[in-house]
Amino acid sequence: MKLFGWRARDEARPALSRAGSGPAVGDWPRSYEAQVREAYLGNAIAQRAVKLVVEGVGSAPLSASDPGLIALATKRSGGQTLVETVTAQLLLHGNAYVQVLRDAESGAAELFALRPERVSVEVDAGGWPVAYRYKVGERVTRLQADVVRPEVIHLKTFHPVDDHYGLGCLGAAAGAVAIHNAAARWNKALLDNAARPSGALVYDPGDGSLLSTDQFDRLKGELEASFAGSGNAGRPMLLEGGLKWQALSMSPADMDFAGMRGTAAREIALAFGVPPMLLGLPGDNSYANYREANRALWRLSVLPMAHAVLDGIAQGLRGWFEGATLAVDLDRVPALVEDRSTLWAMVSAADFLSDAEKRVMLDVQEPAA
Repeated sequence: MKLFGWRARDEARPALSRAGSGPAVGDWPRSYEAQVREAYLGNAIAQRAVKLVVEGVGSAPLSASDPGLIALATKRSGGQTLVETVTAQLLLHGNAYVQVLRDAESGAAELFALRPERVSVEVDAGGWPVAYRYKVGERVTRLQADVVRPEVIHLKTFHPVDDHYGLGCLGAAAGAVAIHNAAARWNKALLDNAARPSGALVYDPGDGSLLSTDQFDRLKGELEASFAGSGNAGRPMLLEGGLKWQALSMSPADMDFAGMRGTAAREIALAFGVPPMLLGLPGDNSYANYREANRALWRLSVLPMAHAVLDGIAQGLRGWFEGATLAVDLDRVPALVEDRSTLWAMVSAADFLSDAEKRVMLDVQEPAA
């Protein structure tokens, strides 16, 4: 608890933000790596929001035109789970680069997701990608962007002002993450200072004199040794020599920190497409219950992301698997059981449809003869 940091006579007042202690006041990180560290590595709300979408896509039951496609998509390569890794990269970075590792017969043997911030697109005179340059330190690997059998499958989200790279969610969430993290640091500082704002020691001897430098330094040292920190909260203070303690109350702006932090948390959840109720945020009752919020997560975030990932992988592998399709098996998704049951009941009750038409609507294969 730095009660006397302002009192040094021969020094200028310290700046509110010092170099090396974080982003400048009112600003937040702009680079991808810095945003990842602040959000995914340093913010519980952002990390949990990303994991909800990523784990949903990764756990979704799959259907494919060829069993080999499911084997490739679900096989671990270098310890990573492909679908979850690609989903996280699309959410955070906006780009995912899947390297197709080949066997001795040039077949697709493994799929491995490259770090997106290490990849740059190499284009021809017409602006079309012809290769991808993967840089690790000083080493650069050039991977061909073949149309039929590419070495890299590039998946990206929509970016309105860029032709070759997608747009992730980190930039939109960076401001809310900065506010949320700053509020957490503020609360931590309050805990370190007896969980309430400090007061002020007022020296009033009556004759207008000031404390000497030695007296000031001794008093400062005694207070920091005996009364600083949460362990000394509530400890009585003995004052003498014209000193009196003036408590400082918390202002309405300080008291609104909790509400501001909750607003920032909901904004982070919004940026990643997760209903705030699923993150346990208080005061958010946009959905009637947890089940409805979970269904909204799947309908609005998980399934669209799963379609983008799985369809992109399948298209990139059509040079090895003719007419390849890879998708989520909606009939086996637990969160969508009620929706599928309603659809089946509606189609079954439609007497004007033939059995073949009903099977088409429900995406059910004809029984084998």
